[in-house]
Amino acid sequence: MRDNVSASSRVDAGETANELECLPYSVQHNDEGVCLLVRMGPHRILLDCGLKESSLLLSTLTKSAGKGSSPLPADLVLISHAHPDHARGLLALHQSFPLLPVYASEVTSKLLPLNWPDQAPQEIPQFCHALPLRSPVELQDGLVVELFPAGHLPGAVAILLTYTTVQHSYRLLYTGDFFLSNSRLVEGLRLEELRGLDLSVLIIEGTYGTSRHPHRRNQENQLAERINRAIADNCSVLLPTPALGLGQELLMLLRSHHHFTGRDLDIWVDGAVASGCDAYLELLPHLPPSVQNFARHQPLFWDERVRPRVRRLPPEHRATVGKSPCIVLTDSTSDFGQYCQPDTGPWLILLPEKIDIKVHKKYLAPTTIDSYLLAQHSDGPGTTQLIHNLRPQHVVFVHGSSTYLADLTSLEELQNRYHVHSPSAGTLVELPIGDTFLQPAAPETNYEGELTELGTVITITLPDAITADPRWRQFADTGLIEGHWQGEELVLRGLSQRDLLHQNSDRYTSSDVDCCGNCRHQRGQRCWNPASPLYNFKVTLEGYCPAFERLNDSQ
Repeated sequence: MRDNVSASSRVDAGETANELECLPYSVQHNDEGVCLLVRMGPHRILLDCGLKESSLLLSTLTKSAGKGSSPLPADLVLISHAHPDHARGLLALHQSFPLLPVYASEVTSKLLPLNWPDQAPQEIPQFCHALPLRSPVELQDGLVVELFPAGHLPGAVAILLTYTTVQHSYRLLYTGDFFLSNSRLVEGLRLEELRGLDLSVLIIEGTYGTSRHPHRRNQENQLAERINRAIADNCSVLLPTPALGLGQELLMLLRSHHHFTGRDLDIWVDGAVASGCDAYLELLPHLPPSVQNFARHQPLFWDERVRPRVRRLPPEHRATVGKSPCIVLTDSTSDFGQYCQPDTGPWLILLPEKIDIKVHKKYLAPTTIDSYLLAQHSDGPGTTQLIHNLRPQHVVFVHGSSTYLADLTSLEELQNRYHVHSPSAGTLVELPIGDTFLQPAAPETNYEGELTELGTVITITLPDAITADPRWRQFADTGLIEGHWQGEELVLRGLSQRDLLHQNSDRYTSSDVDCCGNCRHQRGQRCWNPASPLYNFKVTLEGYCPAFERLNDSQ
C-alpha cells in the first residue's frame, strides 16, 4: 500500500532518486503504540518501538531480516522517550534481536525499565546506549544523529537524522512527543535550536489535532480550583495517571499552588506513580534549574513536614484513606474501587483528557467522575508553528486519532506549502526530495510566551521576536527587572546599572556588619548565590546567611 498525499507544487526541478521512505508499523491512532521504519539510502532506522502487541511486529521483522543480506531487521533503533506507547516493545525486540543496537538520551535510558514493572530491575538487561544532547554523532558511514530536548517528559527528544551522499544531504526530523511550553518539571522544546535545518522530512505527532488550548497557567489554575472546591465540600480526590510525567507534574502543582501551600492536607501517592517519583529523584541533576533550586530547600516529592504532606500510600491503608478529605494519585490501570470504600467519605475521580482510563459507573462510596486538561503535548497552533518554523518538503503526521490527523492534513496553510502525509499502519510513504525546493514563507505566528510558577520562583519565557530585538540587550543588561500593575496589566522594566546605584544610595547599611546589604551576591534585594539557602529569594538588607561574601572581597 502507498499513502494518499496532499502535495504542493513546490518542487520545481527534477526529483532525485528516491532515497527516503517511511514504513509505519504502528502510528498510535488509538493506544496501539508508535513504531516507524525509516529508510535513508542504505540505512534502515527503527524509530520507537511502542507496540502493545509486539508478536506481529517481531514476526514481520524476522521475515524481513531473513530476506535481506543482514540478519537484523534494521541497522539501529532510536527511542524518543520512555513512555510505554513509544518504548514498551523494546525488551521483546531486544530478546529477539540482541545484536540490534538501541539508542536514546541518557535520561530515557534510565527510565526505560519502568515499562516492565513485573520484572526485577536487575533482570532487565542494559541494552540501551545513551547519546548526548545537541551533539551530532555518526552512527554509521554517512548517517549522523543529533538529539534535541523536546519537552513533554524528562529525557524526551526530537531526533534529527542526516544522511549525506556526494550529491546531496538529506535531513529528517522525528519529533516523538513534543511540547513547546514549559511545564513544572520539563522545559519546552526550543524552536531556535531547530530553525535553519534545511529539512527534507518532518515526522511529527498530532495528538491534539487542530485543538486550541488555553495557556498552561490557566489549565493549572482551573484544575487547582476544581480540586480545591472538592476538598472544601468534604470530598476526597482521586487522580489516576500514567507512571511517568503527568503524575509528577500534578504533585508539583499541588505542592506549589497557592490553593494548597500550607494547608493541613495529605497527598498520598500509590503504585507505579510512586516508582516514577523515585526515578525522577535519581534524575534530579537533569531537571530544570528551577526544580533543582526548589529541591535545595525542601524535598521534591516525599515530605511529611511541609504542608501539604506528600507520602507513599501503604497497601494496607488503601481502604481507609478518604475518611477525611485527601488527595490520592494512583496508576491509571488501578482498580479505583479499592479506594472508594463504603466507610470513607465521597470521592471525586478526575480523569485527564486524551488518556484512555477505564472507570466503573458505580463504586461503593458516593463518587463523581469529571475530567480536566493539563496538556503534555502541543496543541494545533503549536504544531503548525513548529512546522512553519522548519518548513520541510514533506510533513508526515503520526500519533493521534485518524480524525484529528485528518483535521491537520486538511489545513490549507499546510496543503499549500508542503507535501502532507498521514499514513495508516503498513502503508509505505515514499518521500522524493526535489533538487530545488522553494521554501515557503512562514505565516505570522502569535506565540506570546509562557509564565511558569514553581514555589517562589516565577519564570517568564519570551518569544524570539522580543529577545532578538537590539533593545533587549539594554533591557536585560543587569538581569534584573522591576514591575508594577497598570490596571489589569503587569508592566515590566529592565533595571540599568544606574538604577541599581541609585537604589543602593537610598539605603544605608553599615559597612562593618556582615549582612545581605554588604554581600557581593545581593542584587536588587535578591540573593544570586547558588550556594546560599536564600538563592533566588528576596532578602532584607539586614539579613545574613552562612554563604555571606563581603562586597569588597577579591573576586
